[in-house]
Amino acid sequence: MANNLLRMRLVTKHIPCKNFNLQTATCFTKAKIGKREIVGYGMNGQANYIDRADFPMPAIRFREITSDLSGLKAKEKGDWKSLSLEEKKTLYRASFCQTFAEMNAPTGDWKFMLSGIFAACSMVIWFYVWMHKYVYGPLPPSFSPEAQKAQMQRMLDLRINPIEGISSKYDFENDRWK
Repeated sequence: MANNLLRMRLVTKHIPCKNFNLQTATCFTKAKIGKREIVGYGMNGQANYIDRADFPMPAIRFREITSDLSGLKAKEKGDWKSLSLEEKKTLYRASFCQTFAEMNAPTGDWKFMLSGIFAACSMVIWFYVWMHKYVYGPLPPSFSPEAQKAQMQRMLDLRINPIEGISSKYDFENDRWK
């Protein structure tokens, strides 16, 4: 990464931006943006292009002004009613890569994420099954229903926790649960 930064520093020079009114702003030269026109401050004050719906004004145009577009740019300064729909679209595509509808269109990335989540859950379940079968031993005998009933009866016979516990919910005179 440091090597790339050093190489970028050697290739590019800073010059004052001609179309920009801030005295402190500088922009990268042709190594970075070519002949694209700088039209504003941008998102972070650097001459770069990015399509974002929350920040719709990039610092530079999307395409360079070619001979085809220079005629349209001159025609653009006049009445827009004289421009055809195709010419308006060409002018828009020279400044922007995507429309708002294209930026906000679903990409289908959620399918890839969901498949990754399902694959991870599947691996966890198979790991649990493997652990249960090969690592853990059998359950102790106290987990059987008969042993649990015997333990409950022993707690009742000893009258454990008679105020708020399990013995408080048992009727000892009628020998049943309240």
